[in-house]
Amino acid sequence: MPIDGITGTVDQSAQAAALAANPATQKSQTMDSQVFMKLLVTQLQNQDPSSPMDTNQMISQQTQLAMMEQLTNQTTTGNENFSLQMRIAAANLVGKQVSYTDAATGTDIKGTATAVSYAQSVPTVTVNGKEVNLDVISGIKTT
Repeated sequence: MPIDGITGTVDQSAQAAALAANPATQKSQTMDSQVFMKLLVTQLQNQDPSSPMDTNQMISQQTQLAMMEQLTNQTTTGNENFSLQMRIAAANLVGKQVSYTDAATGTDIKGTATAVSYAQSVPTVTVNGKEVNLDVISGIKTT
């Protein structure tokens, strides 16, 4: 990747081409705690010895890292809870009369839920022999 000898800057188009040519460098664009820690370590390694990083700034960055990790954990826990709630809701439909609108015909269909499958990200409920996504069901009636 060419570097301008006068300014010391990297040619952005050459950098983009180099990244595109190497599939190993095409990673996720999300910032995780490892990337954040690598940035902090690199910043500490390359700081000017005559003007070191302000300790308040470093503590602030470490606090941001801890907050980011906690937010990630909360998001994961929230997603797991939502998934569990969908599974419980789907299981509770077995034996009940449910209704949904058929996407192909637009007609309302009613039938008894006889089985539940968790094979996909959204549970499916078997109604009249047809698997229907849980989020399509619009009504429930106890038989």
